[in-house]
Amino acid sequence: MDIPITETEEQLFTLLTDVVTHYNLGSTLRVAGGWVRDKILKRHSHLVDIDITIDNMTGKEFTDNLQAFLLLRNEPLHKVGIIGANESLSKHLETATLKLFGLWIDFVNLRAPDYTSTEKALKKQFGTPKEDASLRDLTINSLFYNIHSRQVEDFTEMGVEDLEKRRIRTPLSPNKTLEDDPLRALRAIRFAGQLNF
Repeated sequence: MDIPITETEEQLFTLLTDVVTHYNLGSTLRVAGGWVRDKILKRHSHLVDIDITIDNMTGKEFTDNLQAFLLLRNEPLHKVGIIGANESLSKHLETATLKLFGLWIDFVNLRAPDYTSTEKALKKQFGTPKEDASLRDLTINSLFYNIHSRQVEDFTEMGVEDLEKRRIRTPLSPNKTLEDDPLRALRAIRFAGQLNF
């Protein structure tokens, strides 16, 4: 499925894929979550950031490569913020964040099963796109946009259908999804109201 992207988003995605190619990182970068959902719905998004998942390194490791690439091209460097994992806030993965082309971009590795385990997080265990998608709050937020192929990916095989049918559901059983983060119940209600599902 193709989705329209802006000129600014195209500049961003080209820069990120150039970093992967230049350093032979072997990474697949995907936009995750609300940005993808809103693009499919042709909904003007008020999102202030774009979430980029990385399949083989942390967000910090990727942004280190990005900064080196910008330096190589004599382009201005950007301040990178690191948002540490904080289990008490149901934030289990470290995120690197910076502003590029006027957009806030968050970089984080794909979630693996048991990503809430501090021990596994410390070992930098990376998940697959299918595992990450199944661990998200809702199927409509589990969609990815692969910036290399420029295609939407639905690893739960439910996200696109649920958008079309205007349905809110979790990728796994509701009990398992809410066990990871009980606040997801409130998010489900909020999205149902915002999207008129």
